[in-house]
Amino acid sequence: MIAIHPTAVIDAGAELGEDVTVGPYAVIGPSVVVGDHTSIDSHAVLKTNTRIGSDCSIGVGAVIGGDAQDLKYDGEDAWVEIGGGTLVREYVTINRGTAASGTTRVGKCCYLMAYVHIAHDCIIGDDSIIANSVQLGGHVEVGHHAFIGGITPVHQFVKIGQYAFIGGGSRVRMDIAPFAKVSGNPLRLLGTNSMGLERAGIPQEVRKELKQAYRVIFNSSLELSAAIAELADSQVEEVRALVDFLASSTRGVIR
Repeated sequence: MIAIHPTAVIDAGAELGEDVTVGPYAVIGPSVVVGDHTSIDSHAVLKTNTRIGSDCSIGVGAVIGGDAQDLKYDGEDAWVEIGGGTLVREYVTINRGTAASGTTRVGKCCYLMAYVHIAHDCIIGDDSIIANSVQLGGHVEVGHHAFIGGITPVHQFVKIGQYAFIGGGSRVRMDIAPFAKVSGNPLRLLGTNSMGLERAGIPQEVRKELKQAYRVIFNSSLELSAAIAELADSQVEEVRALVDFLASSTRGVIR
């Protein structure tokens, strides 16, 4: 059963799944798809070209599917996609993509806290937590299970690896390696995200291998290219993911 408040405005071209709830003065525009059991709170605006999965919650005053804040944007067809089980809190803004990728993507089971901004063409991995007032520039990529502390701006095109932890009040202008813990302004590496990895159930032997890899990459006298070469043949999937991330970085990595 769909429960729509009488003051809500819903375009005829929108598609609502089963058991969707739409609160007072919410606006749902054309080409919006809302999955089953999702709630849209009061004054939220889903502007256009937006697909929201099932079991999501969209908070008060959130604006999703607005035009890209990019001078190159010229009205091209572009989308926002939000995976199932994601919680979007009050006044979050998520802009549509541009011709560069076509879509801004937020994964499954993410938690976007109040006043977060996700710019055009960003990709947010599953199970990521983005705290209050984090501002992501265009084309930022965030890996699965990452955490970004509050009031943190992230420069456009930055990549943040899986299971990375960024302390609140940081300023991120370079890539953050997977499994890293970083904080401060200027930002500095504090080692592996050991607590986050343990809580996520990463086996102890894998955590040990990652710590050793971090010593080789960040605490030895080796050049980065030599450290990558030394670890390239690792049999540990997580270490190989770390090596691949570092090898592909174009902005440089916080060390």
